[in-house]
Amino acid sequence: MRLLQLFIQRYPFQSLFLAAALLLAGVAGGVGMSSLLPALELVAGPHTNDATPNPFAESVNQALATIGVSPTLGLLLAIILGAILAKNALVFIAELRIGYISADVATELRMNLLSALIASRWSFFTGQSTGALANAMATEAWRAAQAYVFAVRVFAAAIEASVYTAVAVLVSWQATLLCFIAGVVVLSSSHVFVRIARRAGDRQTHWYRSLLATLGDVLQSVKTFKAMGRDHVAEEVLSLETHKLRGALRGQVFAESGLDGAQESVLGVLIIGGIYVALTFFDVQFATVTFMALVLGQTLKRVGRIQKQYQKMLSCESAYWALAKTIADAVANSEDLRGTTAPALQRGIEFDNVSFAYGEHRILDHVSFNIRAGEITCLVGDSGSGKTTVADLLIGLTVPQQGAIRVDGHELATLDARQWRHRIGYVPQENLLLNDTILHNITLGAPGLSRPDAESALAAAGAADFVGRLPNGIDNQVGERGALLSGGQRQRIMIARALAHHPSLLILDEATSALDPPTEAGICATLRSLRGQLTILTVSHQSAMAEVADTVYRLEDGRLAPDKSSRMGGAVGGGWAPHRVPGETQKATGRKPPPHPP
Repeated sequence: MRLLQLFIQRYPFQSLFLAAALLLAGVAGGVGMSSLLPALELVAGPHTNDATPNPFAESVNQALATIGVSPTLGLLLAIILGAILAKNALVFIAELRIGYISADVATELRMNLLSALIASRWSFFTGQSTGALANAMATEAWRAAQAYVFAVRVFAAAIEASVYTAVAVLVSWQATLLCFIAGVVVLSSSHVFVRIARRAGDRQTHWYRSLLATLGDVLQSVKTFKAMGRDHVAEEVLSLETHKLRGALRGQVFAESGLDGAQESVLGVLIIGGIYVALTFFDVQFATVTFMALVLGQTLKRVGRIQKQYQKMLSCESAYWALAKTIADAVANSEDLRGTTAPALQRGIEFDNVSFAYGEHRILDHVSFNIRAGEITCLVGDSGSGKTTVADLLIGLTVPQQGAIRVDGHELATLDARQWRHRIGYVPQENLLLNDTILHNITLGAPGLSRPDAESALAAAGAADFVGRLPNGIDNQVGERGALLSGGQRQRIMIARALAHHPSLLILDEATSALDPPTEAGICATLRSLRGQLTILTVSHQSAMAEVADTVYRLEDGRLAPDKSSRMGGAVGGGWAPHRVPGETQKATGRKPPPHPP
């Protein structure tokens, strides 16, 4: 019951309220049950044997007489009815509260996961499966909340069983002792189905996560599978995992059905056998036997309900622990955001002897260069040369292992990371448009961005004309991943998104690599129009971007290429510094880069 203890600690006041409501419901049920025996004796009429009236029934009658009420059949039935109504009202309140807390549990787990993932280091985040995280947000959070519901119902059934047991003890402690032994028999004989359910729940957690992780990967690559005639391979992989999940679900169904059948059979034998023995061998009054059969039968049912709810809790419990582990791992890999200096980009950015590696693979090797404020700086080089790593380091997604990155003389690590990133507009190579309107794709629902901000950004990105020609203008849908727009139009929308919050630094990471030359030339013209309004860093292996840049740096195997031009100075600190000719836009190589980088 560790999970129930955890929830009680997490929600102490709600748990106290639930305990009080359930206890009062149990007391109400006990009051109604206590009035049943004297009512049965009144219906049964005078005693026909030598047995004396049941002491418990006599005590109920005396209690009523003490307050000046005659224990008539009508009164006793009214008490029973009132107790039933009161119990149902209290149970309704408790169940309502359980449902509300269950929704709170699922919401809190999802928000905790989301917050932990957003705050985690980039290296940790990129190692997660999108499908597995979607499963954690949806399926695991829901099953964890269900585990809470079942845990509380275990507690509720335990309270009810305790109340009925107390009433039974007052009537006949001997019969209650036999009932207790019978309860142990019921639980023991059917516990095997509880273990089966737990194993089935563990398998469900595993296969849900595996299936949705694979599904996410397959759906992103379905065009590739179909284009090569390998869609059957994807279907076979998903089919295998789906059948594994089906087996786990069927295991849970088998366990729950088996538990129901086992409990009903054993309870039936015990209750019928007990009635026969009491009437045949012990000559107990019929009213007493009937009452004990009802009370002990209800007690045993509650005991069985405890086991059933416990079984259901165990089948869902693994989802909670799996989700809790994901959250804990993300928290353990949170970013170090201790910088407090307010960032400003007035002079420029300096990379000073920066090195970075993934394990043994060195990406950047003692790189030094400058990005001047208000200018366009282009970083060129072959794939794998370290260009994107430079952008990631500048954003603060990764941290250099050696050297320093300075903004206006302040080390990047000392800056307030959130404020610094808010000053950045980022345009990636990947198409990250949402299946929504152009307006929403630009503002992303940020409360501080309005329609005029989006329209201004579209104009700055050179997209206002084509958006104005669309049937619904800025409210036009873009389709899944922007499928209703051309490649150039999608890229301009993403540039507009990057400009909407008025950044100081615009980073384009291979943003034009998939575009045709005329479209790329249009994007370059847009960047040229932004020169002087903000600082621009373009990462590219295309020559067109270098054509519009004020400064060009070339990366080769993680190092800045040494200067080979007669117009340039020598290598500096493992890299090199560009020479700038007054009155001229000067490339750092001293010449235009070749059409295709070597």
